[in-house]
Amino acid sequence: MSRVRVIRGWKELPASDKGAAVAMGSFDGVHRGHQKVIELAAKAAGELGCPLGVITFDPHPRTYFRPDEPAFRLMRFDQLARALEALGVDTVYVLPWDAELANMTDREFAETVLHQGLGARHVAVGFDNSFGKGRTGTPDTMRQYGAEFGFGVSVAAPVGDEGGEKFSSTEIREALRDGHPEVAARVLGRPFAIEGVVQRGRQLGRKLGFPTANVPLRDYVVPRFGVYATRTRLQDGRHVPGVANIGVNPTVDGITTPLLEVWLFDFDEDLYDQTIETDLIAFLRPEEKFPSLEVMTAQVMKDAQKARDLLMPEFD
Repeated sequence: MSRVRVIRGWKELPASDKGAAVAMGSFDGVHRGHQKVIELAAKAAGELGCPLGVITFDPHPRTYFRPDEPAFRLMRFDQLARALEALGVDTVYVLPWDAELANMTDREFAETVLHQGLGARHVAVGFDNSFGKGRTGTPDTMRQYGAEFGFGVSVAAPVGDEGGEKFSSTEIREALRDGHPEVAARVLGRPFAIEGVVQRGRQLGRKLGFPTANVPLRDYVVPRFGVYATRTRLQDGRHVPGVANIGVNPTVDGITTPLLEVWLFDFDEDLYDQTIETDLIAFLRPEEKFPSLEVMTAQVMKDAQKARDLLMPEFD
């Protein structure tokens, strides 16, 4: 459980909830580019002697404007809060992305939300940040509004790899859809992880010798269907290596929505209804339909050995 304070909304906040140096953005993934924006806000918070805050939006503006697009989220809110806590964030302001906010001009947003609502003392944004109706607000206009309304502004430069490609949530999603979790991890600064409550399945894996903890993907971006070497965090803080299938398990009829099915090595405890978080460490092979359960089981055992070989040095 994260200790970050979560404040939902921006209207009629008490004075004790105002006056932070804030980083503003969607922060889906809290990747290395996002971390630079938060770093600038943290620097300002230290200089001003005020709390460090992050502004984010719920639902994600992309969901609001394009509700029919495929699932794309990189983390649940609890994961976001923990990632922000690790960066020293004190408060997360979750602004409701609704018709009122979506129709504000950039000036109205700066004055009404940032200045009057949150009493921001400093605002840090990314170099490509846009805000206000029609995305007319830019880092330059934010600087102008800061000078007018009395808050400081800092703008993070692009952060990217040696080839000059800037880190982005889009790059992470593409890497996951292509089956490259190691690329996603490089941009995130940590492995991509799926968190969820373990649901009851048909317990077929247990009968076949590889019991799995099954977690629905819900609104996560759907990684490439296939088998992955994994590391799972349990509610009590333990980390357990394993192997997982992401997909619809075409060998077994009846699964219609993508599912994470993770076999935790050398583990035999009841996890039903518990929340677990599984890191995708390496892609092993695509999902496939086998001619029989026996052939599938033999392949799963080969997958497990490959995953063990990859992961066990970390757990020895």
